[in-house]
Amino acid sequence: MPVASLLPFTVTPNRKSASPTSFRLTEKFILLLVFSAFITLCFGAIFFLPDSTKLLSGVFFRSSSVEAETRTGTVSDTSTGTEKLALNGQGKGAKTDSLPFVQYERPPGATGHEPADPDIKAKRAKIKEMMQFSWDNYKRYAWGSNELRPVSKQGHSSNLFGSLKGATIVDALDTLYIMEMYDEFEAATEWVERNLDFNMNAEISVFEVNIRFVGGLLSAYYLSGKEVCKLRVMNIRKVLNRLDKPQGLYPNYLNPNSGQWGQHHVSVGGLGDSFYEYLLKAWLMSDKTDEEGKKLYYDALQAIEKNLIRKSSGGLTYIAEWKGGLLEHKMGHLTCFAGGMIALGADGAPDDKTGHQMELAAEITRTCHESYTRTSMKLGPEAFRFDGGVEAIATRQNEKYFILRPEVIETYMYMWRFTHDPKYRQWGWEAVQALEKYCRVVGGYSGVRDVYANTPNHDDVQQSFYLAETLKYLYLLFSDDDHLPFEHWVFNTEAHPLPVIKKQNPEIANQLK
Repeated sequence: MPVASLLPFTVTPNRKSASPTSFRLTEKFILLLVFSAFITLCFGAIFFLPDSTKLLSGVFFRSSSVEAETRTGTVSDTSTGTEKLALNGQGKGAKTDSLPFVQYERPPGATGHEPADPDIKAKRAKIKEMMQFSWDNYKRYAWGSNELRPVSKQGHSSNLFGSLKGATIVDALDTLYIMEMYDEFEAATEWVERNLDFNMNAEISVFEVNIRFVGGLLSAYYLSGKEVCKLRVMNIRKVLNRLDKPQGLYPNYLNPNSGQWGQHHVSVGGLGDSFYEYLLKAWLMSDKTDEEGKKLYYDALQAIEKNLIRKSSGGLTYIAEWKGGLLEHKMGHLTCFAGGMIALGADGAPDDKTGHQMELAAEITRTCHESYTRTSMKLGPEAFRFDGGVEAIATRQNEKYFILRPEVIETYMYMWRFTHDPKYRQWGWEAVQALEKYCRVVGGYSGVRDVYANTPNHDDVQQSFYLAETLKYLYLLFSDDDHLPFEHWVFNTEAHPLPVIKKQNPEIANQLK
């Protein structure tokens, strides 16, 4: 079957693809990305879109009353009380074209408290300073562009987003709010109201727009309470249940004409990672009522463990890639999110496998940490291999780059939350020190082209996901557990927190039917 007729579940040529330069998408790729949005959609992206004539105009402004209460501390984010908000500052007697008065329930933990430990408090403050530095330079040199070139001090926009602008602004909205950078949050939401426009005729990555733009805007709403969104459900999973899975696995490619799998390339990294992640998170976001999503996830994890997970001669557990029945013994940086995913799902594991899955998560996390420590810069390569006598080392030049990716930090954060083993905070701080030493430049933070070199060769891009994910996960790693607690929040694949739909909320439950 021609490759051109195959469409990946998640074609993500920046955040989730193996090559940082593979940005071109065909019309067919976009079609299947819509299918891949099962993952993003059932997690809450498209379903939460507001019912408005202008999709994203005037969204996510914090009303003056809530803003004042939040800043002065009179609203407790750790309580479960409800607050009545008049959207756009209007209640009864509002104009007929405005949205109705609604009762808004603020999920707990939108903002946290300063850690009691002085050392942890200082490290958390340092990470906030890194966010401030990243944001200030983006605002100074690239405001309105999708991303910043911190070395040349100008804006950067790939064709990933077509003519859509402001990826860093939207991607960073919730990080700004979580870190209580309210002035910057207001400036960002003002830009959204005045400039963000989806009315365009251009080729874009549906997946990237979903996770960065839609996810970022929805998360900002749920954190700050500024816009009404209605929930919808699209039951695409019925298609997945009908399909035969080779070895119980889900290949990355599906033929949109035949509805059958294309080439049998299975990966828990680029092109496939978010799929497995969202099987679990669909169940968690439903307050563990979505039994179909739960079964799909644990069945898939069992197949991954049987067919992809291997242990090196040196004792490192890794997740290989499966191509047409043959294993390629490499693991991508993107795949390192799996340690956190497995830990997140361990509590609900069937047949008393909770302990086993936590051990597996810890082993994968150690392997990813080793991929960092075995480089000169103590930053992880894009992919690392377990063949030819090497372990957890990149052997090809096009796998040695680091573009400020978050997946290893993400897993540290999850492992810290579930175990409180201090080594995960130690490993996270090692990453902070490496970022400061090798990636910080005069105009922001830049990726590097070879993590095994003694001096950095910067790629001159401050990725939007660095602000949305890497810095957010680092901040939460050094925060108390009641800041965005897992029983109330689920993170999408771009680290945008969305609330768990509690079973006791019949209004939301009815909207989901």
